[in-house]
Formats: sequence, structure tokens, C-alpha cells
Amino acid sequence: MSKSSALIGALALGTAVLAATPQIGHAGFTLFEGIGPNAAGIQGVVDAYRGALGALNANTPGSVVGGRREINWDGVPAALSDPGLFPGNFFNANLAGRARGAEFTTPGTGFLVSASAGGATPIAFGFSGDFTPFSPQKLFAPIGSTITDVNFFVPGSAIAATVSGFGAVFNDVEAAGTTLEAFDVSGVSLFTRSILFSANNNTLSFLGIQANAGERIARVRLTTGTGALLSNGLFEAGDGVVMDDFIYAEPLATAVIPVPASVLLFGSGLLAMVGLGRKRQSAARA
Repeated sequence: MSKSSALIGALALGTAVLAATPQIGHAGFTLFEGIGPNAAGIQGVVDAYRGALGALNANTPGSVVGGRREINWDGVPAALSDPGLFPGNFFNANLAGRARGAEFTTPGTGFLVSASAGGATPIAFGFSGDFTPFSPQKLFAPIGSTITDVNFFVPGSAIAATVSGFGAVFNDVEAAGTTLEAFDVSGVSLFTRSILFSANNNTLSFLGIQANAGERIARVRLTTGTGALLSNGLFEAGDGVVMDDFIYAEPLATAVIPVPASVLLFGSGLLAMVGLGRKRQSAARA
């Protein structure tokens, strides 16, 4: 978590203006990415991504067609915040307010959501000088690992689902090693990209991806830095990174995923060819 080279940081922050415009940088996905010294520095690209996914849906059980869901961690109760462990299925409960269709796993020992100000536990995992929240004030991190896997479900149920887009805010990415990777239902990687970083302290990075060719994401793997959070005030050696808001398209069960128009046209063409072949066979027999 060392902080150095203001010049490198300034160069990295300069990319935020360019990155705020959606880019088609990977086959099948439109990218929304940016980096800034504070929440205002990435607000534009975050809002652009929200607009691309659609309206914010109510956090109620069951899927709706279109729109998005969000997790900002600030509603997590004190009992499930640092130093208490955060349950990975908290935001998929069959309860209004918590049914958001996302569950989290890690090869580490669990997850922490940072404590609120005014309590006995230091805020921002004990590093208030390093981590700037995007949506004050709670943050999220795996414990004993840098890996968080996000799996999707029909909100409030055990029915597996997929999404067309996912984005996240990353706090204080100072070196290469923080990535976002998306997988399909078969576990095949659809997309991977490194998160923008800066040598400056307190920076916020955002990456959001949106499928533009019918791809469906069943799982997202977030690798946050090169040094894992072990407990409040203690990181492994390396770049310590935590996360804030998760923003993703409405999770839909496979049975109700809209079929892209291009696929329908292709299918219609095949049926027409089959029909023509049958007519020719009938004519030959006659």
C-alpha cells in the first residue's frame, strides 16, 4: 500500500476523461471505465453505466425484465460488519430490501464489510487514509484471499441466473494485479480486464461491462490487489485493494432470457432452408 510518484498518478488519472466514453474494446462487450481522486472523479462513468443497464429495480424477490440492481454495503447491519463476518448470501435473502440476486464466495476465510463511524471498530478496515468510499461509508473485501466470486440467482431464490452486465468500484488500486473476469454458465471465460490504477493515494477505479452480442454472465471473479486483507488494520504485503458499489443487470433465469433478434433471424433462415429442402424432395419423388 505504498504511495509514490505523483507524476505516474497524474498520468493515470488523466485517462478518466477518455475512459468515461463507452468503448467496445473486447468482442461482445462494451466497456465503461474510469479512475479519479474521489467519488466525483468517477461519477460520470458510473452514471453512464447505470443508464446503459436501465432503471434501478426495487430490491424485492423475483426477476423483472430489464433494468439493474445495486449493492452499496451501507445497509449491512452493525452485527454483520467488521469485526463480524459478512455472510455471502446476505443479498439473496427472500426478503424485500435484500433480494438482489447476488451471492459471494471466496477461497479465503470469509468477507468483511467495514464498520460505521462512531463505533469501537475503526472505519475503512483501519485504513481511513487509504480507502475513500464511493458511496459513504461502508466498504467490502474478502478475508485471507484477494478473490471474490459473484454468482447470480433469481433474486430471493436458489434458481441460478445470468446477467448481461456487471460493474464495480475499486478502492486504492496502486499497481497491476486487480482484475475483473466474467464466465458463462459452462465456466468458460467470456471477458477479462485489468482495473485502471494510480500510484496516488485514495483513488477510485470503476469498470463496468455490458454484453452487446447476447452473451450471458453466470459468474464474475474479482481479484483485488496482490495482498489480502487479514483483519482490521492488517494486510498481507502487496497492493491492498477493497471494493465499494456493485452494479449489475437484472439477474434472469435461463428459461426467460430474451433471445437476441439476430439469433431469431438465423433460426428462421434455417427453418426456411429445411422447408425448401423438403419441398424439393417431394417434387423429386413425384
